[in-house]
Amino acid sequence: MDKTLVVVADAARARIFARAAKSLQEIETLTHPESQLHTGDLRTGGEGSATSGASQRQTGNDNATSEKQALAFAKEVASYLRDARTQGKADNFVLIAAPQFLGQLREKLDKPTLDCVTQTLDKDLSKASEDEIAAKLD
Repeated sequence: MDKTLVVVADAARARIFARAAKSLQEIETLTHPESQLHTGDLRTGGEGSATSGASQRQTGNDNATSEKQALAFAKEVASYLRDARTQGKADNFVLIAAPQFLGQLREKLDKPTLDCVTQTLDKDLSKASEDEIAAKLD
């Protein structure tokens, strides 16, 4: 019988479920706290300054910092899936993630692991119950 892992993720947390028949059992949770921080808290280098009056914005793309963190987490999740495949813990994977993170995760998967993905769903169900997730898979 094939061992299927269901990964339900967003850019900050990935819940890993073992799928048996029509039920799911959560077996592990991977977290990436940096993805939950405010962009300003992630920036490094340079000194802060106090200003009075109108607020000033730093130049640069605030989304770039958040995306960098999401890509780092996607790489971490992809590594977990590769290890599960190579260690015989999983034969197939189902990926359920927020659309942008799903794309980032697919980019980070190696070819043999990507070939084991049997189903994808581009929805953020990271906070859903096991029953809600199982219902979306049926």
